[in-house]
Amino acid sequence: MRFISLEGGECVGKSTQIERLADRLRGLGHKVIVTREPGGTALGESIRHLLKHAPEGRGMSPYTELLLFLASRAELVRKVIMPALDQGTWVLSDRFLDSTTVYQGAGRKLPSEIVERVNALVVGTYIPRLTLVLDLEPEAARQRQIGRAQAAGGAAFDRMEAEPLDFFERVRQGYFEVAKAHPARVKILPAAGTIDQTAAAIWAEVAKTFQL
Repeated sequence: MRFISLEGGECVGKSTQIERLADRLRGLGHKVIVTREPGGTALGESIRHLLKHAPEGRGMSPYTELLLFLASRAELVRKVIMPALDQGTWVLSDRFLDSTTVYQGAGRKLPSEIVERVNALVVGTYIPRLTLVLDLEPEAARQRQIGRAQAAGGAAFDRMEAEPLDFFERVRQGYFEVAKAHPARVKILPAAGTIDQTAAAIWAEVAKTFQL
């Protein structure tokens, strides 16, 4: 299955790296689609806005948040990911099921057995063959957030970005636990270096896994 997900906390460079990886694969003659979570479909993008930006989303319960993320994923899997993979297209996803495991499980402290059960219900057998977690200390990521907001004219953090550092510490540890539980699929890559250094580390894992 030609399915790769990129994971990590906020401002670790996932969006930049996923586009670089897509370009490199396309340069080798592969058909590639890039998607993101939450989002990737018209309905998913509406859910994304509610989860990240809409004032109505402020203060939602952790269970509501969990189910909204899963609703977006259910739509994405069935409308985008399944058809693409079944046709032999590479799928690169900016976040996937592991984000729910760590953000709503470790971060929000929801029971892991519930998160795992509903995740499995939504994704079925469509699990990435390779998941790359871009790792950055939360304090360093927060400084990147601040710099990005300043560059955008003082733009405010979205609902997820605005969580305190201890939340992102739990998220980071959650990713370490996921990698420990699924060592063949999940690889932790440092994201503190340059864009080129991170891209090289990503390509090394992709080339090894898919024998490119």
